[in-house]
Amino acid sequence: MKTKDSATASTPIADDRPGLGLGLAAIGVLIYSFTIPSTAAVLGDLDPYLIGVGRSAAAAVLAAGALLAVRARPPRRDQLAAFAVVVAGVVFGFPVLSTLALDHGASSGHSAVVVGLLPAATAVLGALRAGERPSRAFWLAGAAGAACVTAFAVVRGAGRVTAADLLLFGALLAAAAGYTEGARLSRDMPGWRVISWATVLAAPITVPVTGWLLATSDPHWTGRAVLGFGYVAAFSAYLGFFAWYEGLARAGIARASQLQLVQPVLTLAWSAVLLDERVDATTALAAVAVLVCVALTQRARVRRSPLAARGMPHRSGRRGRPSPHPNPDRARDGRETLTPR
Repeated sequence: MKTKDSATASTPIADDRPGLGLGLAAIGVLIYSFTIPSTAAVLGDLDPYLIGVGRSAAAAVLAAGALLAVRARPPRRDQLAAFAVVVAGVVFGFPVLSTLALDHGASSGHSAVVVGLLPAATAVLGALRAGERPSRAFWLAGAAGAACVTAFAVVRGAGRVTAADLLLFGALLAAAAGYTEGARLSRDMPGWRVISWATVLAAPITVPVTGWLLATSDPHWTGRAVLGFGYVAAFSAYLGFFAWYEGLARAGIARASQLQLVQPVLTLAWSAVLLDERVDATTALAAVAVLVCVALTQRARVRRSPLAARGMPHRSGRRGRPSPHPNPDRARDGRETLTPR
């Protein structure tokens, strides 16, 4: 078998048991559904910037330990641009903007429903950046779900868009970009390494900023604050991405991301249970409509180009010679096989 043949004949990770990918993505959605209620619960005790930046700093400690434990190789130079997008999107953008939106008066339930537009934004970026080509039925179902979410936000906002809404829209765009690039990187290395390296690369900023905020913001570490901050730091900022990035890479960005349409429904439930927020008939109707749209997207076809399915290109240090395996980290983990021609 020639080297160049082995590099082009690998089995794409995205085609490896897509049902497993959807299951992993669902676990990620379940973890993320607690993020907004947990954040809202601690806003009375902690500064919003401390919550948004500090959770990533705490996650960096966990990530550094995990990477050192397996002696993970650092990202390649051609991967750094994608990692920069992940850092900007899910390490800084979404945590800070969504926390500020809650601090500006958005309720946990309202925030959850607006961020429900995230699957549509992720699917669009997946089509643009990852070579996915969803069918017309997929787009129609996704658009219907987005329309339901938008209508709900407008009704709840008395027909106007608030500053909190703008912060939430910025948060969902940042998250969509981070999810898309993270999923592309996860075709080339395990998903847990993607978020681990992203949080570690951001640590030179998040750690000193967190230290300064701890010294100047007068935090009140009540039991509720410790539990809420601990959850968003350990699960929302780190462990949730283990399942989420792997699910996006295996099942495809467009299809797996649509599972996140269920997240507002779950978040509304947790908000009612944990924060005593009322769930009325309008909210229940929106939840049912969203669930129907999710079911339709899962039945629709999503075509993926062979080049995109192989993941990001891998180059060896020698000019003109490809690596014997395009995904060395996955090869070492036994998750991808080489098929001779």
